[in-house]
Amino acid sequence: MQKISAYILAYNEAEKIEAAVSSVLWADEIVVADSGSTDRTAEIATSLGARVVQIDFTGFGELRNRAVEACHHEWIFSLDSDERCTAAVRDEILSLLAVCPTHDAYLVPRRNFMMGRWIRGSGWYPNYRQPQFFKKGALHYTPVLVHESYELLTSKPLGRLENAIWQFPFRDLGEIISKADRYSTLGAKRLPKRVSMASALGHGIWAFFKHYIFKLGFRDGWAGFVIAFGNFEGTFYRYAKRHEEMQNWQPPNPERLVRPKP
Repeated sequence: MQKISAYILAYNEAEKIEAAVSSVLWADEIVVADSGSTDRTAEIATSLGARVVQIDFTGFGELRNRAVEACHHEWIFSLDSDERCTAAVRDEILSLLAVCPTHDAYLVPRRNFMMGRWIRGSGWYPNYRQPQFFKKGALHYTPVLVHESYELLTSKPLGRLENAIWQFPFRDLGEIISKADRYSTLGAKRLPKRVSMASALGHGIWAFFKHYIFKLGFRDGWAGFVIAFGNFEGTFYRYAKRHEEMQNWQPPNPERLVRPKP
């Protein structure tokens, strides 16, 4: 059977890394791509048998490319620290590797759990990111800060796995806010220079309605509302931060005040 490397991206994920690594212990190699975590992420991963490689963060696209380079085997399974491989996905991958896979890269559906329920709408099920099971050399990630895409380097079309992994995107509501802040800062750098606060509001409102109405987020109760509102916040602040950056507002210089002479 052909061998497989599983890689996991992590930064200060001590609360999540054990479950993520444990879900891919069936792989021939586990690589944790860490970007200087200051908690016990690296220690926990190492204790479970993973090989931790330190990669300076210059953007998610380059981080993924470097992680793939660190993998030794012919096939790669990509997992984020908030994702969990399931037994069904494991068995499907091992069945493919036992023969000759038809494709060189496969999209993997994700099933998201949030606020005590499995999400059905909001564009979150089934949802996909870049191919998560692929032959080494079959693709290359675009070197951008966030929301990285990919370029297929094979003539074969993309395949799709039938079974879904699990994703737990947010530990709590506080993580939604912190992620919206971080990702909006990174995403602002990709926007054109000419944006306005009005466009920030317009894009934010569209993001809310897209997820809550058109992608059926209302089916998921308050969880669907929070997802849509989180997309509003992330989108609004992405544009607002770009506008702020280009305006370069400066406070007025204060007058130098001394005591008046009597």
